[in-house]
Amino acid sequence: MLSIKPYLRSLKLNPDMAIDFDAYPFNIPAVQELEQIDFHPEVTFLVGENGAGKSTLLEAIAVAWGFNAEGGTRNANFSTADAHSDLHRYLRTVKSFKRPRAGYFLRAESFFNFATYEENMDGGQHPSYGDKGLHRQSHGESFLALLQNKFQPDGFYMLDEPEAALSPNRQLTALAIIHKLAQNRCQFIIATHSPILLAYPYARIYLLDQSGLTETRYEDTEHYTTTRHFLNNPAGMLERLFAEENEND
Repeated sequence: MLSIKPYLRSLKLNPDMAIDFDAYPFNIPAVQELEQIDFHPEVTFLVGENGAGKSTLLEAIAVAWGFNAEGGTRNANFSTADAHSDLHRYLRTVKSFKRPRAGYFLRAESFFNFATYEENMDGGQHPSYGDKGLHRQSHGESFLALLQNKFQPDGFYMLDEPEAALSPNRQLTALAIIHKLAQNRCQFIIATHSPILLAYPYARIYLLDQSGLTETRYEDTEHYTTTRHFLNNPAGMLERLFAEENEND
């Protein structure tokens, strides 16, 4: 029997479309060098420095799949800013023969806007997010309420920096939820800076940087090495950092 996952198997830039590689977002190295991404059946991480193109690429994949550019389910119909790129129009995707039954695009930067949209739609009551509305919970609590109540088996989920609202302990809780869902026929694509989330062992990691987009190991990510060096010697690392800053003044 053929595997139903990954729901999204791979993608690449459509070679049949004319592209201006001097224009945004095609001037981003990771987009320019986007020959093909093969997604893990369970979890794929996108990592890189700020401005490397993680959120831009994740947004394009989400819109190409049919999600709202600002997040939510495929049924979400709202817009607070027309700021997303046209990259989704240039992507060629390879999908599974079976579609997922559920899906969600979580964007940390626009989650407040989505929560407002949800409350306006149902008068402030939304039992599928738990016993309290999203705006009646802290930022981190609302993120976990989303993961615990809205994410279901047989789903395709895209998360953009989900750690933004989560403490380290809550990140571990999120990982446990992700793992349970991955074992129940779910696929995740996650853009993150979190060395905790990146430690998930059943995943593929793609690094976006000035050289393009390459697959890498967890232990080779800057997120892991910088965090390890800092925790091994925080005082020494801070002393060197402050000394370098003083030299630059």
